[in-house]
Amino acid sequence: MLKKMRKNAIILSFSLCLPFASSNSFANQERNGLAQIKELETVFGGRIGVYLLNTENGKEFSYRQNERFPLCSSFKVFLAASVLKKTQDKSFSLNDTVEYSDRVMEKHSPVSEKYLETGASVQTLAMAAIQYSDNGASNLLMERYVGGPEGLTAFMRSTGDTEFRLDRWELELNSAIPGDKRDTSTPKAVAMSLKNIAFGSVLDAKNKALLQDWLQGNTTGNARVRAAVPDKWVVGDKTGTCGFYGTANDVAILWPDSNSPAVIAVYTTRTNQNDKHDETIIKNAAKIAINAVYGSYK
Repeated sequence: MLKKMRKNAIILSFSLCLPFASSNSFANQERNGLAQIKELETVFGGRIGVYLLNTENGKEFSYRQNERFPLCSSFKVFLAASVLKKTQDKSFSLNDTVEYSDRVMEKHSPVSEKYLETGASVQTLAMAAIQYSDNGASNLLMERYVGGPEGLTAFMRSTGDTEFRLDRWELELNSAIPGDKRDTSTPKAVAMSLKNIAFGSVLDAKNKALLQDWLQGNTTGNARVRAAVPDKWVVGDKTGTCGFYGTANDVAILWPDSNSPAVIAVYTTRTNQNDKHDETIIKNAAKIAINAVYGSYK
C-alpha cells in the first residue's frame, strides 16, 4: 500500500512539475532530467530507454539509449516505410487490391478483418498497420511485399540502421523475454531511423508526406507521448505493446509549432512475465526528455 502511494505521489509530482517551465541552462536541464528519469525508473521497477533529438539545434536527451528493448508493434512504422519504398521502385501500387482469407487474421486485426470478402488495398493495409496496429495487415504486407521479417531487417540495413532486427511474425514477436535479442532495437536507433526515413532521402517527397500523415492519424497513442506535449504541438507516433514483461513503447515525431521537428523513442520493459505495462510511465519519461531539451519552450 505504501509503495503504491509513493508511486502515485511521484507520478503526480512529475505531472505537476514538468510542463516545460525550466529556466536552467541546457546542462542543468539535462542533469535534472537524468535524475528524474532514474527516479521514475525506480518507481517503474524495470528499464526505461529514452532518446530525443531536436533536429533544429541538435540538442538531445538520452538514457539507456543504446540498450536493446523489444520492438513490439513499433516495427510497423518501418514496415509501412518499406512498402512505400517498394512502390517507388514500381514493384506494385498502393492501389493494388490484396485478397486474403481468415487464416491471416491474428488477434487484433480490426481493419483487415472488415475486408475479408472484398480484399483491401495495399494503402489501406499499410495505414491500418500504423494507425490501428493491425496484426493481420502487418503479416499480410510482410508476406506479400516485404519478404518477411528478414526482408524488413534487410530494408532497415539499407537505410543505415545496424541495430534493428525483426526475427518473427505477429504475434510471436511479442514474447519480450529479458535478454532475448530477437525482435529488438535500441531507442536511439529507432528514433534516428524514423528521422532518416521520414525526412531523409529514403522516400520521395510524396511518400514522406504520406508516412507522416499516417503517423499523425494514429489512434493508439493518446495516453503516451501525445499526452506529454503542449497542446499546440503536432505529434505523429507508433506505439507498441507486447503484453508480457510490462513491455510497451512509443516512437514519435514532434512538431513544436512551426519549428523543426524532433524525434523521440521511449521504450519500457520489466522483469516478470506477468508484469503489466504502464502508459503513464511512458508519458512521464517523454515529459522529462522534452523538458530537458526544450526547457521553458512554450
